[in-house]
Amino acid sequence: MCNDAWADPPRTCDVYEGQKAGGFDNSEPVPNGSGRTDVEGCCWWGRGVIQTTGICNFGKLNYYLGKRAASDGRDAAYPKIDFCKDPEIICSSEEFEELKWIAGMFYWMESVQKYDVEGWNYMERLEEFVDGGFSDPSFINAVSGIVNRGCHNPPCGTGAVDGAPERSENFEKALVTFGIKD
Repeated sequence: MCNDAWADPPRTCDVYEGQKAGGFDNSEPVPNGSGRTDVEGCCWWGRGVIQTTGICNFGKLNYYLGKRAASDGRDAAYPKIDFCKDPEIICSSEEFEELKWIAGMFYWMESVQKYDVEGWNYMERLEEFVDGGFSDPSFINAVSGIVNRGCHNPPCGTGAVDGAPERSENFEKALVTFGIKD
C-alpha cells in the first residue's frame, strides 16, 4: 500500500503518469544479492532515457561518475552528485542537463554491450544484424528484452517485454529515418 503515513516506517510512493504500481522504503539499508549495503538508498524508480533503476545501476553511476568516485579519490565527471541520495538529479539537474543521456549511455555500455549470456553475445549479434542488412527482427526483440527484462529471451522469469511491438516499430522508424532502410 502506498502513501501510508501511519505505517512504521511511513510508506510513500511518488505518483507519476503511467506508473503501474510500487513504492520504496529506505528507512534502513537492505543488502543486495551480494550482501552489499554500501549503495544504500539506491533502489529507485527509473530515470533517464533508458530508465536507470535499482541498487546496482545507481550505485555504479555513483561509483564511476559521481560522489563515490570522488570520495574514493578517483576522477569523477560529477564529483558533487550523489546519484544514490538524489536519483531524480538524472532528470532534474539544470546544471547538468546531459545526465539523462549519460545515465542511459552508461547503462548501455555497462549492461547491453557487455551482454554475453547462454551463447547470446550482443557484439557478435550486432555484427550479424548489420552484416545481414538490418533485416532480422529477432535482434531488436532480444535487445529490447535485455534492456527491459535483463535477458535476451523473455519472459525469463520477469515477464514479457513491456511495449515490445512498439519498441520494434520505433526501431524500424529509426532505421528508415537514418536512411538505413527504405
